[in-house]
Amino acid sequence: MGIFSKLSSLIRSNINDAIAKAENPEKMLNQVLLDMREQLAKAKQEVAIAIADERKLRAQLEEEQRLAGDWEHRAMLAIRENRDDLAKQALIRQQEHTQRSVALEETWHKQNEETERLKDALRQLNEKIEEAKRKKNLLIAKQRRAQAQKRIHETMAGLSDKSAFDTFDRMAERIEETERRALAAAEVTETLQGDSLEQEFAKLAPPAHGGNNIEFRLLQLKEQMGMLGAGGSTERPALSDGSARASAEEPSSGSGVPLPDDDIVRDAEVEEEA
Repeated sequence: MGIFSKLSSLIRSNINDAIAKAENPEKMLNQVLLDMREQLAKAKQEVAIAIADERKLRAQLEEEQRLAGDWEHRAMLAIRENRDDLAKQALIRQQEHTQRSVALEETWHKQNEETERLKDALRQLNEKIEEAKRKKNLLIAKQRRAQAQKRIHETMAGLSDKSAFDTFDRMAERIEETERRALAAAEVTETLQGDSLEQEFAKLAPPAHGGNNIEFRLLQLKEQMGMLGAGGSTERPALSDGSARASAEEPSSGSGVPLPDDDIVRDAEVEEEA
């Protein structure tokens, strides 16, 4: 497990370093995945070496076991030939190879267990890296959404800041005040340069353009029509020619009763003279 622990420590170190910097999470995630792949490649090499060592030990074990069996068969052959001296030498060799095979078998079992754990750890690490690859796009999307929300909050905070608007209002008020003062100064200058008596009479005079004054134009028309009497009072308008003749032909007695015709009056006078 030493190789896997070392690999996990390196990956955690890379991730923590990326989180601490946090300059560009998208680039850092890509870099972390790249580091993971590189470390995974190194771990595969280490595991391959461990597997090779395990197979070598197994081959040595099998060789010692085979040699022990061979010397045992030779001892049996020597016994058949009544060569006990050779049989004893063969048994000694057989015992030596058996002892070696026992030691190698113990070492091989430990190496085999370690290799299997490394294989499992390597598979788990590969699955985690694949899962990280799948989550990378989701994490990048979350990061972009967080950045967008941050920009929105900063913009809203800027809009809620009234200092700029207050400054604008103050400047507008200052400009308007400057304009009012300039107009007042011009009025004062005009007043000082002109004749006060002429200015007073100028106020009494009618406007230069009477057409623009309805009341003045109305008075002009009434004066032209002879409707303005003494003191400027308005008389009854003159009647038309037809109305004037009607009035001359039909004088009123003042009582509201119509007068008799001229022929009737003359007949009445003739009768009185007779």
